Amino acid sequence: MAEFTMPSLGADMEAGTLQEWLVAPGDTVARGDVIAVVETDKSAVEIECFESGTVGRLLVQPGTKVLVGTPLAYIETAKPPATRPAVKEPAPAGPPNAEPRKTGPEPAPAPSAASPAHPEAGPLVRHLAAERHIDLAAVHGSGPGGRIMRADLEHVAGGDTRRARVTPYARRLAAELHVDLGTVRGTGRDGAVRGTDVRKAARTDAAPTPEPAPAPSAPPTSQAPLRAPHRAETPDTATAAMRGAIGDLMSRANREIPHYYLATTIDMSAALASLRARNRELPVGERLLPATLLIKAVAAAAVEVPVLNGFWLDGRFVPGEGVHLGFVVSLHDGGLAAPVIHDADALTVEQVMSRLKSMVERARRGRLRGTEIAGGTITISSLGDQGVECLYGVIHPPQVALVGFGSVVERPWAEHGMIGIRPVVTATLSADHRASDGAVGARFLNAVDRLLQKPETL
Repeated sequence: MAEFTMPSLGADMEAGTLQEWLVAPGDTVARGDVIAVVETDKSAVEIECFESGTVGRLLVQPGTKVLVGTPLAYIETAKPPATRPAVKEPAPAGPPNAEPRKTGPEPAPAPSAASPAHPEAGPLVRHLAAERHIDLAAVHGSGPGGRIMRADLEHVAGGDTRRARVTPYARRLAAELHVDLGTVRGTGRDGAVRGTDVRKAARTDAAPTPEPAPAPSAPPTSQAPLRAPHRAETPDTATAAMRGAIGDLMSRANREIPHYYLATTIDMSAALASLRARNRELPVGERLLPATLLIKAVAAAAVEVPVLNGFWLDGRFVPGEGVHLGFVVSLHDGGLAAPVIHDADALTVEQVMSRLKSMVERARRGRLRGTEIAGGTITISSLGDQGVECLYGVIHPPQVALVGFGSVVERPWAEHGMIGIRPVVTATLSADHRASDGAVGARFLNAVDRLLQKPETL
């Protein structure tokens, strides 16, 4: 029997709130299935199971805040049956007129109502199908072995199978005000239900009876009671909590990490020419962005200079097991997320683009999984799409480095005594002086520059 515990979704996370169970005792789960939703100070995250088996007892009720590492449920792992030699027993003698016994395979028993219609569908898919009243028996699975994926449900229902997004604060407020979230129309992005939507629904449900108008003969006096002014809506507490968590983490980073900063300007002519050549052979929806080459260059440079790829733990540098790149994403409702592209050095440029596109979209919808926001060994931050030319970031502890990129802009460029106009980008490095020195950081930035001059190697 294995324990399913509250995971650590970042170095700054000490506790989390179990928001929702997607399974019940007795459900069969496979490794990688999403079985719960956990709320942190930054977002609600879908949590996967790391064992295959049957869900045993659920130890924590939704709405409970517990420390990282606290057992949430038991998973009864399947054990292979002990092999025993087969013993052929003689068939019992039957009456003389008895029909001969059938030796062929017995017909499969009819599925019972208690068994799931599609055991190859994970708990999250079954949960979404139940919410949207979709019969899984009529859904064709596109996953391995015919497993039904979330995309299959979206295809059946025209893309409207995503769970209605509700901010953690809106959930708590709905419970306090006894508001049915199913009746609340969300005004946030993609129909997200926010705290203001819940308060509006509560006021509508409990509309007060109008006060009788005062008699016209009663003159106003200075002793008349004053009506309290209408109080403006407060900002969404969930966003405020996220800002507070980010502020605490960055304050800790600035206080504890002795940063040093380096910058260099990189000629992007070769990289952009290579990108244009690749994109001519790709469909419009799969074309590559310059960010993919920057990510690949940073991943390859981290392999060459591994002392910047890892963590500062217990007074010493611990190298990362693989290059797992965090990429900072600005959220529409405010705040930041840093989904992680695992083993980025081993991916093709096309694979990086696919993962980046998927993660940015799901980060802004609040649909990242726990494994997608944990384990980063080095982080990239870019504000190039905002027109910023230079960015000096703050290291995300316990990592020891952060790489920043600005916009690709055209600038005069001198080479071999000749001046021309070239597309260039400013790359910066924020690094931890406890783990490395400026010479190491310079070697890293030079590696990024050299790799972008030969994009065919990425």
